[in-house]
Amino acid sequence: MRLPDPYRPETEVVAHRLALLEGALDWTAASTVATPWVQAVRDHPPPFWAMESLLREYPISSAEGLALMRLAEALLRVPDAETAIALTADQLGRADFEGAADSTLSRLSSAAIAMSKRFLPEADHPPGLMARLGARTVVAATLRAVQLLGRQFVLGQTIAEAMDEARAAHRKQSALCFSYDMLGEGARTDEDALRYLESYTRAIAAIAQGADPTAAPERNDGISIKLSALHPRYEDAQRERVLRELVPRVWLLCERAAAANINLTIDAEEVDRLELSLDVFDALATRVAAEHPQWRGFGLALQAYQTRALELIEHVTAIARRYGLRLMCRLVKGAYWDAEIKRAQELGLPHYPVFTHKHHSDVSYLACAQALLAAPDAIYPQFATHNAGTIAAILQMAQRQGAPFELQRLHGMGEGVYREVMKHTGASVRVYAPVGRHKDLLAYLVRRLLENGANSSFVNQLGDPGVPIATLLVSPLWLERESPQLPLPPLLYGPAPARRNSDGLDLTVDAMRAPLFAALAATAVPVVPEADPASAA
Repeated sequence: MRLPDPYRPETEVVAHRLALLEGALDWTAASTVATPWVQAVRDHPPPFWAMESLLREYPISSAEGLALMRLAEALLRVPDAETAIALTADQLGRADFEGAADSTLSRLSSAAIAMSKRFLPEADHPPGLMARLGARTVVAATLRAVQLLGRQFVLGQTIAEAMDEARAAHRKQSALCFSYDMLGEGARTDEDALRYLESYTRAIAAIAQGADPTAAPERNDGISIKLSALHPRYEDAQRERVLRELVPRVWLLCERAAAANINLTIDAEEVDRLELSLDVFDALATRVAAEHPQWRGFGLALQAYQTRALELIEHVTAIARRYGLRLMCRLVKGAYWDAEIKRAQELGLPHYPVFTHKHHSDVSYLACAQALLAAPDAIYPQFATHNAGTIAAILQMAQRQGAPFELQRLHGMGEGVYREVMKHTGASVRVYAPVGRHKDLLAYLVRRLLENGANSSFVNQLGDPGVPIATLLVSPLWLERESPQLPLPPLLYGPAPARRNSDGLDLTVDAMRAPLFAALAATAVPVVPEADPASAA
């Protein structure tokens, strides 16, 4: 394995990260810088459909938020009107929208939803003609609202539409660049993978037309690609097949991006695919060094919420130096937290591969940022965050290091904070811009809602005047001794002497699968003679 075991005690990892940050960051000074940004966002809040406003009005922990999320997900998949009517009646009937919100605009939207409920059939009263017409109208209006919601988080349904929107944004803020992400989840068939490959190829061709061939790749727009979208069996057990079939596909995209002088970033995936992603990345870096050594736009997304994020950065930096490359690395908090927690619990793994306390992820993010900034010969850091305190801390560390970098935000999120950051700092900012049809939006949107909908989320708390700014910007630089926040997977059903969860294995970890291979090698399976009809009796 290239990296250490991902299942390590959380407190030990965080203590190590805190030691590295000692003396490298003045959080008090960073929060002082960030305070007026937060106050300005609260004084001039983002539009109603921005993520911060949505989470403020309908938090996903509420009955109203859950009802709308379920409805949004399901309505895009319901094929007939009768089922859609029943579904809408069921979900809207579970929540009290009339008392759900405070602002004038929120009261209007809640009143509209509450009134809609009166046009829907009751469970034990079949609707008459007029009620059915009313119900259909409600469903159509709800579906339209879902589509409007989607438009706020997708830059365009096609790459051409998205680039038109990007050009308009660039005219208003010339320091903005974009990284386009063609929406969609992992491929299930090779036909899916080839369709994604064609989508990426067309997008690179379109981006290339607007790129400056003489500028550095970081000054041009770029593209983000998902390896699991380019191969239907992107898993550790299929390593040889993946290297044989997937690497040539990704290399085709790399060649075109290098020829156009734009940046191409490989998106992050789940923990059990990280080692495989590094194998693919290493194979591609070898070819970049051999055939396009001057290209400085090849990159990788790194997730700070993983317990081995810092070791990952050290490994990627070593790859860059080994091949004489300068890589673009996007540091993110991480978007698969719920899935990683659930997987560790189901498998009964010894620890969680991600941090279970939000401020521990923040500590890891800052330690990773310091490591990226310390390697300007090998890394061009890209810091993706909507947290004003984290942004101020990065600006402070970057000034001390004197290293070039850029900040990143998601389209439809963080616009208020970045409005202030760009106004007062002049920092380079790139917008991560999803592109695709609304039916491809749901998985992406739900990840964003889960990621930012928690009560402890900065995005969630930013628009809540009940949370003091000092609380919002409190230092994350401390260790939660009672860790993790959740019971460890083996103790899922309670502390000893309660029933212990079954111990499981992650077969992508060498140390866990080695005993199985050793047992297989040491086991002599006796030869069983085959019987014939005469000897069967």
